[in-house]
Amino acid sequence: MLTLTRAVRVYASAVPVDMRKGFDGLSALVEQQLGGQLLKGDVFLFVGRCRQRAKVLYFDGTGLVLLTKRLFKGRFARPWAQAGAVSVELTVTELSLFLEGCELAGRWKLSPPAFEEKELAVEAAV
Repeated sequence: MLTLTRAVRVYASAVPVDMRKGFDGLSALVEQQLGGQLLKGDVFLFVGRCRQRAKVLYFDGTGLVLLTKRLFKGRFARPWAQAGAVSVELTVTELSLFLEGCELAGRWKLSPPAFEEKELAVEAAV
């Protein structure tokens, strides 16, 4: 079961990935091509060229977790639709929609951006 908070950042690879890759191969892609760091807790999504398989890689604090999903009908959306991009940033909600087969995930922002405490302004009572 994938339990993530809104504070987690999700990056989808903007190029199709060989789905034969495992922990080590995908970890190398994260560090070399995406410029990410697995140990920071970010989540990385990879999709194969035929778009029937997707893999999610992240560090849960005790070790690497690799989730794999293969569709029997239909195809995943193309996270590499943006020309020239190395990765596409998604929210946790968009990742969930993507894994459920939503075709809009990765093309348009479907969720509001994550907010930080400094953005919350509370007026003092006068």
